[in-house]
Amino acid sequence: MAFLNRFPGSEAKSLGVHWGRAVGRHVIKMRVDDGSEPGEVNYYLDRYQKRADALRWLPTGPFYGARPGPAFGSFDRGLYPGQGQIKPWTMTSGSQFRPANFYDPASPEFAETFDVIRLLGGMDSDIRTADESEIALFWEDGPWGVTPPGHFICIAMQILQDRDLSFIELARAFALLGMTQCDASICAWDCKYDYDIVRPESAIRVRAPDFKNPDPRVAQDSSWHSYIPTPEFPLYTSGHSTFGAAAAEMITLLYGRDDVAFSGQSPDQVLWPRLNGVTRHWTSLSHMAEENGMSRLYGGVHWEMDHTAAMKAGRAISRQAFRVTFPAKV
Repeated sequence: MAFLNRFPGSEAKSLGVHWGRAVGRHVIKMRVDDGSEPGEVNYYLDRYQKRADALRWLPTGPFYGARPGPAFGSFDRGLYPGQGQIKPWTMTSGSQFRPANFYDPASPEFAETFDVIRLLGGMDSDIRTADESEIALFWEDGPWGVTPPGHFICIAMQILQDRDLSFIELARAFALLGMTQCDASICAWDCKYDYDIVRPESAIRVRAPDFKNPDPRVAQDSSWHSYIPTPEFPLYTSGHSTFGAAAAEMITLLYGRDDVAFSGQSPDQVLWPRLNGVTRHWTSLSHMAEENGMSRLYGGVHWEMDHTAAMKAGRAISRQAFRVTFPAKV
């Protein structure tokens, strides 16, 4: 109402309100049967084939949450397998940007990534720097607060507010941002349940002997815990990295350049009080996206390939959407 009250009463205003409500009702009707159902629990229900090998994902703990503050129970609706089955907004299908297969668990590449996360992402890591620890918490964006898409929409608002865009241009910009963040979730969750890959917490604490990797670094450590809470769903690819890459790419396309220096504070300072008064600075949008994605490695909840594959997919989502969805008139 506060927004509407900025405009004097007129026929144009009344027609605009009528049209806006009609569009809203149409979108709701269009998305009611969007392909995600049944998606009420974390059962695959023939939507995806459960892995049977050593890489298969199994739950790590009873809750995707942390204290202080409220936490949702395991598998909040948007984290179910049905998320990857939702009809996309801009992609041709939820599987359009699926990456290559994950590492063979007996390979040298897996041994390397296993060792990196074991050393870097543990609660008691002695190689993670203070800055990397801060990054892990800064971008955690768990289910208690803003979530990654909300965080990036806030960043887009911060950056685009000074671009002197018209009302229609702003509407287009945030429609594209919202749609590509939705598609980033569909893409990432399709990958997660299609590949069904184990999290570091389970791999390091329990599963290491099953990998049959000859490298002695792939060893079980039952005392290991990730630095930030391990989410209760498969990991390949990284949702954070997909969201961040899609957001950075779309803002770059809308803004016209990547090298935008800016800063920001964490929206989750209740959960992580040590972030009170902390401001992070970035030299570009791609710098911001890379830091966000790497936060999941510093936090011990992702392997490196999860991040690199997701960054590629996120950028591809936004490039395609910018080209074919609401193309700018020239």
